[in-house]
Amino acid sequence: MRLALEEAEKALASGDVPVGAVIFNEQGQVVATGHNERELHQDPTAHAEIVAIRRAANVIGQWRLENCTMAVTLEPCPMCAGAIAQSRISTLVIGAWDQKAGAVGSMWDLLRDPRTLNKVEVRGGVLEDECATLLKEFIQEVRKKD
Repeated sequence: MRLALEEAEKALASGDVPVGAVIFNEQGQVVATGHNERELHQDPTAHAEIVAIRRAANVIGQWRLENCTMAVTLEPCPMCAGAIAQSRISTLVIGAWDQKAGAVGSMWDLLRDPRTLNKVEVRGGVLEDECATLLKEFIQEVRKKD
């Protein structure tokens, strides 16, 4: 999760919400990283998770990221939860929970719904305070500017 936090901080340079994601293979080696790039590319799909999944698929050479683990600093939204399931990521480690838009337990639970075809093991609250603090500080700065 510390690597995901480092990645999240990179999003600040472009004014993006500081969310970071890291994908590891089953040996624990980093396969790919990503951070929010929506503002940078004016792309509504450029969430940290999507960026990392695209990079990991490119590195591995296939879209199936079976036996991979993703660590992400904020609970994924519905789009990202769907992409995680579709990419066949085995384990998801979450930092802060997103009570307003989270789709892995807060508002919805797309990954652990019994009807979901691709089951993902979910671990939440890892370095939760640090992840939440980074986001809160960003939001406070944005509000000061408005």
